[in-house]
Amino acid sequence: MNTVNWLTAFPEIFLLTMACVISLCDLWVTSPQRGLTYGLTLLTLGLVALAQAVLASTGNTVYGFGHMVVSDAMGNWLKCFATLSVMATLVYGKPYSADRKMLQGGELFILSMFSLLGMFIMISGNNFLVLYLGLELLTLSSYALVALRRDNSNATEAAMKYFVLGALASGFLLYGLSMLYGATGTLDLTAIFQATSSGHIKHQVLVLGVVFVVCGIAFKLGAAPFHMWVPDVYQGAPTAVTLMIAGAPKLAAFALMMRLLVDGMLPLAIDWQQMLMVLAVVSLLIGNVSAIAQTNLKRMLAFSTISQMGFVLIGMLSGVIGGNTLSAANAYSSAMFYMISYVLTTLGVFGVILLLAREGFESEEISDLAGLNQRNPLYAAVMAICLFSLAGVPPLVGFFAKLSVLQALVASEQTSALVLAVFAVMMSLIGAFYYLRVIKVMYFDQPLTVTTVSADKHVKAVLVINGGLVLVLGLLPGGLMSLCAVAVVQALGT
Repeated sequence: MNTVNWLTAFPEIFLLTMACVISLCDLWVTSPQRGLTYGLTLLTLGLVALAQAVLASTGNTVYGFGHMVVSDAMGNWLKCFATLSVMATLVYGKPYSADRKMLQGGELFILSMFSLLGMFIMISGNNFLVLYLGLELLTLSSYALVALRRDNSNATEAAMKYFVLGALASGFLLYGLSMLYGATGTLDLTAIFQATSSGHIKHQVLVLGVVFVVCGIAFKLGAAPFHMWVPDVYQGAPTAVTLMIAGAPKLAAFALMMRLLVDGMLPLAIDWQQMLMVLAVVSLLIGNVSAIAQTNLKRMLAFSTISQMGFVLIGMLSGVIGGNTLSAANAYSSAMFYMISYVLTTLGVFGVILLLAREGFESEEISDLAGLNQRNPLYAAVMAICLFSLAGVPPLVGFFAKLSVLQALVASEQTSALVLAVFAVMMSLIGAFYYLRVIKVMYFDQPLTVTTVSADKHVKAVLVINGGLVLVLGLLPGGLMSLCAVAVVQALGT
């Protein structure tokens, strides 16, 4: 194995090594707060994020391990943002987890690191087998995280539902990959691209495999009609784990979609784009309409996630127009920008929910936020900024994310694309209602309790940075947009 091979997986190797070291060190930690484990985990994640940023800034694309792993700008940036997302999740979630005795062992930190390792493998995979192994490492760690509160019946029920439906979706994906392998005779994405573009393979066999692959990807994204697990798992899981599922794994799911559909099956775009269009329409409709009826905040945000994934799919379905790939970079970079913006905003929303929760009180109902501005104006301001961003209100980052996706869609100049753009805007107007309802409750309803809300200074600092980025990236979106565009262009060029 040469040096280049090892460099392509250096961050993964370092993360795996440190996860094992920290799990051993945790055996000698007696503090119920797990301070040493927490500190070592954040230090490791910080170093990994820095390494990924340095690798991404070089712009080099390197293949290793028999062409099964790829290290490129798009993948390295996604891994960097995923690592930062997990770091923020652990900072927000530690006080919550400590109050609920979830830190009596170091499982929260260790499983979080292994789930992040699964995301890394998914993002770097250039082979069906590697992609599936990464996906299973992520999902198995997620199942265990959801069930971490063993004495809580809601968490146990959510974990069971997640496990059963997740196994079904993994079966869909694996069956689709096996059909594509049988048709092409290879597991390598580059070779599959060449085989599908040759025209020597029966189109019907390839399309049947693509159908199962798209179904598996839709489940991991939480797109309708494969969304059944999202509301129940979001509501039943401990809120810290809900954020772990709602944040960084979405970036890995986007990378999985890019690797499989774009890197491997771009010649079949005319087929899978039609499937994504149906998924986008159903996700926007079910997500926004169902969210209106929710009184539980986590459940409302779950349906919000379904609708947000509809916009990501819109970006993915406008890359190839009549066999022409000239607009591919614009479309896929807009989808990447949207996914990063969504994860950033979701961190802020759940961060506030976690900080409002206290021992014996979950702060899960919308009514629990009543009068929040009177109790803590900072938390109310961050929550309002993030909710306005999710609703697509300018000048926040969510507005420019929606605008970039719709611009890529309209640029195709197809009648169906224009109709879909109008439909998406209408659904966004409906979605604005349930976001604004929460803001109204925070600022205009009388508080149900006079309890003051406080948190450690470093947690508040992360929350302020989080909310500030949502605002700053909305006022100055050019930097992140350019980063996504350059990364996607380099990925497409290889």
